Amino acid sequence: MISTQEQNLNSKQKDKKVIKCVVWDLDNTLWHGVLLEDEKVCLRENIANLIETLDNRGILQSIASKNESNTAIAKLEEFGLKEYFLYPQVNWNSKAASIKEIARLLNIGLDAIAFIDDQLFELEEVKFSLPEILCIKADEIENTLDMPVMNPRFITEDSRIRRLMYLSAIERQNAEKEFVGTADEFLATLQMKFTISSAQEEDLQRAEELTLRTNQLNTTGYTYSYDELNHFRCSENHKLLIASLEDKYGSYGKIGLVLIECQLQSWTIKLLLMSCRVMSRGVGTIMLNHVMGLAKKNNVRLLAEFVSNDRNRMMYISYKFAGFKEVEKNGDLVIFENDLSRIQDVPEYVDFQVIG
Repeated sequence: MISTQEQNLNSKQKDKKVIKCVVWDLDNTLWHGVLLEDEKVCLRENIANLIETLDNRGILQSIASKNESNTAIAKLEEFGLKEYFLYPQVNWNSKAASIKEIARLLNIGLDAIAFIDDQLFELEEVKFSLPEILCIKADEIENTLDMPVMNPRFITEDSRIRRLMYLSAIERQNAEKEFVGTADEFLATLQMKFTISSAQEEDLQRAEELTLRTNQLNTTGYTYSYDELNHFRCSENHKLLIASLEDKYGSYGKIGLVLIECQLQSWTIKLLLMSCRVMSRGVGTIMLNHVMGLAKKNNVRLLAEFVSNDRNRMMYISYKFAGFKEVEKNGDLVIFENDLSRIQDVPEYVDFQVIG
């Protein structure tokens, strides 16, 4: 069903490490001096520019510091840097515990985190407990911006506003905690608008970024370059669809991508992914059901490829819940088929639009 040549062409697994978050120590790292001991601390040279540059590249930042929380946060605010750090962990816990908590709150993998500290003991403790973490000595900070893992190939509009989108997500989470009612009733208050469109040339940088950055809600882990995606966009034998989401708190940006290989009598979903940021918004199945509807309308069989890894179990479950059944297995590659007898409606709380 799937040729060896086709598998080899598309089975390029993620071998390029991408840093999504830099976690900073404070004392003698972000600033010179020890906050609770020295009369005055001052920022490390050029640190504000470095932090702003990482932010503009779409790399999130946080803090893991053994310090007194209120004092440290006030100092960051005094330096005009507080806004750059999401979920800062300023406490007396181990740095490894703080970093794990940051990863959990940001919903990213530990292998997407870099940790900067001046203390060799702290770096060694993190490296021992969390070997996936990229550890950087504070005296090597000036080299950080030149590291390949800190240089995304493209800086997209989604990259530039990534931190702001996370801040909006925190607002949503706080509103959800205070909301009295069911989950669906809360989702209805968000006034969500979900849009699916055929990918345009201006979408391809973000599309490539999505294939590189999305690990958990990704059916195959295939990565595609800008040029490959442009080939699929122009191909009569493929459909490349991209999804975006916004609500009353702001935009989530481009958060979904699907690549379909279209043959005369069957379509095959080669890649389906959704950003982890929309996992709890109840929109994950909309794109899949849209594809199912298209296949039924075109009177073709619908197949889907799935390649398991240590993180994407949720997508396997999503296929199963949508009525896909395994019809072939070759190593880690599973081929699903859906008989298109049960296609779910779009939830009432979502304003769904198809463009193009």
